[in-house]
Amino acid sequence: MPEGHTLHRLAGDLTRTFAGHVVRVGSPQGRFADSAALLDGQLLEGAEAWGKHLFVAFPGERFVHVHLGLYGRFDVHDDVPDVPDPVGQVRLRLVRVDGTAYADLRGATACELVTAEQRDAVVARSGPDPLRPDADPGRAWERIRRSKVAIGALLMDQAVLAGVGNVYRAELLFRHRIDPFRPGHTLRSGQWRAMWADLVALMTEGVRTGRIDTVRPEHTPEAMGRPPRKDDHGGEVYVYRRHEQPCLVCGARVRTEVMQGRNLFWCPRCQRRFRPRTPTAPDRVTRTP
Repeated sequence: MPEGHTLHRLAGDLTRTFAGHVVRVGSPQGRFADSAALLDGQLLEGAEAWGKHLFVAFPGERFVHVHLGLYGRFDVHDDVPDVPDPVGQVRLRLVRVDGTAYADLRGATACELVTAEQRDAVVARSGPDPLRPDADPGRAWERIRRSKVAIGALLMDQAVLAGVGNVYRAELLFRHRIDPFRPGHTLRSGQWRAMWADLVALMTEGVRTGRIDTVRPEHTPEAMGRPPRKDDHGGEVYVYRRHEQPCLVCGARVRTEVMQGRNLFWCPRCQRRFRPRTPTAPDRVTRTP
């Protein structure tokens, strides 16, 4: 599933390409046809992201709400000589009236026309987004510091923190040497502040480059004399999808385990098991030995 930096990058592409232009709006697949007809021939005002949600704004406080889910794609094509016929199951097509740009949405979990009130309701259910300047990390911290749920699960909860997915979850915890199974309420506020600042920097770089790179300069392929990582997600990472490969820092084998339906990756040596000073309650988080 695309992570938050992908949606913010997409919002920027849509805004640069279509904002201030009248657009033709269609639904070749047909599933968005009624709503597309209401927007066709209107001025596209811009696009913005909140976590993994995308909102494309039209006059009258109408918004196309998109959630890409696991398989969705929203491809933006600018400066084209002509607009080709749609290929495949295109849910939403935007075409600039001058015929020099178009965008096709396929496979999204959600594509719906919503009001400002409905948009605000989606945002209200979401945690703070590290890529938004108006984000309040304290909102996430209030949830984390009161929870006995593992921090590895809390980071993936979009109601706690918006936009963080499986890659950033694994890499952030590794970079801060935190056991993914450690209960949220055992973290210190200073640890959370450092994690938040790191997320802001990493995800901002992700928007700029379009990929997730989390390794520090001393662990790049050039610095270590190792081959670059080959993976369809791209980017240089410490633990994500590196099961049984040697940790780039300590050499221990990277571990993986399913947490809330997603594969979690961590280094058992760099991220040593958290052991509280006092016995935990019977409902403490468990992990595979």
